[in-house]
Amino acid sequence: MALTKEAKQELISKHGRSETDTGSPEVQIAMLTRRINELTEHLRTHRQRSLLRRGLLKLVGRRRRFLNYLQNTISRAIAPSSRSFGLRR
Repeated sequence: MALTKEAKQELISKHGRSETDTGSPEVQIAMLTRRINELTEHLRTHRQRSLLRRGLLKLVGRRRRFLNYLQNTISRAIAPSSRSFGLRR
C-alpha cells in the first residue's frame, strides 16, 4: 500500500520546491492525499478491515494538521494548494 518510488518522484516534482524537497508541507499533503485515496478505494471492497479504517483516520488527521499549519503560517499558499490536491477546503 505504500507509494512507489516513481509516484513519490511525480508528487515531489509537481508540488515540491525543488527535486529533492520531501519535507515541505505541500509535498507531505500530496503524499498523504494519494495514500488516503488508495486506502479509501481498498476499504470500499474490504469493508471489514477495522484496523485499516483506524489507520486511514490517522492519516486524515495528519493531513488535516498539515493543512492547518499551512493555513496558519503560509496563508497565501493554501488556496492554490488545496485546489491542486483535489480537496474541498
